[in-house]
Amino acid sequence: MAPTVYESAHLDALEAESVHIFREVAATFERPALLFSGGKDSAVMLHLAAKAFWPAPPPFPLLHVDTGHNFDEVIAYRDRAVARAGVRLLVGRVQDDIDAGRVSEQTGPQASRNRLQTATLLRTIREHAFDAVFGGARRDEEKARAKERVFSFRDRLGQWDPRNQRPELWNLYNGRHHRGEHIRVFPLSNWTELDIWTYITAEGIDLPSLYYAHRRPVVQRDGMLLAHTRFLTLADGERPYPATVRFRTVGDATCTGCVESAASTPAEVTAEVAATRVTERGATRADDRVSEAGMEDRKREGYF
Repeated sequence: MAPTVYESAHLDALEAESVHIFREVAATFERPALLFSGGKDSAVMLHLAAKAFWPAPPPFPLLHVDTGHNFDEVIAYRDRAVARAGVRLLVGRVQDDIDAGRVSEQTGPQASRNRLQTATLLRTIREHAFDAVFGGARRDEEKARAKERVFSFRDRLGQWDPRNQRPELWNLYNGRHHRGEHIRVFPLSNWTELDIWTYITAEGIDLPSLYYAHRRPVVQRDGMLLAHTRFLTLADGERPYPATVRFRTVGDATCTGCVESAASTPAEVTAEVAATRVTERGATRADDRVSEAGMEDRKREGYF
């Protein structure tokens, strides 16, 4: 299903803004990197970066913060996308921080490594002296995300202060920082989930198969469907059962939920997203349900 004339003009404007942001960072910073989880927003960012610098490859590496609890389909897609784009992949592993005693791993049915990613991300940024890090966050995802600027300043501890953000009038971005500080850059800030899927459909962007309807064993927990993988510890009374589902977002397999769906093509997913009234993170990320300010608290600590 081709986008309408209005949708095409809207996507062209979003694409142009994102391409401008990528080029602005390349011209302003010495050591940028692109966070790449293997999810749909990462895929769109890499596609936009390829357009921004074509025919050369993007002039920065991809950085994957690996919890060790990834969906197999996502890792296979990540490696495929990196090879196709001709870029360098750096991997920061949560397991390394667990082994070194820098973070402590939870146990039990509610255990997740998702929150442990913050320490690994900040360590990896320090080790490689990155001064700008692209992220795929969008303002429609969650209330704390909506407070972000496109250029989001982080102090020497990697912390974010929502009251200390710089104005961005007329798309003028302030990348000023001192040694040890860095800027998180969000080229997809003004995109919505529907924009992302409309663009994926129009551009024919490859994604992990998880994003389309497939049959798999799931567990119902706290009003969500979680994939029954080797990483998920079952609680008393939980019994896996088969269901036809797809994922709206991907992350740590222990806390990323799926939704029942028969949408098996980008066009079908786009139509489904257009009809939904629940945000993807609100519907499918257990870690966002910890508290009303859970995401904001983690972002203050240095989370994505």
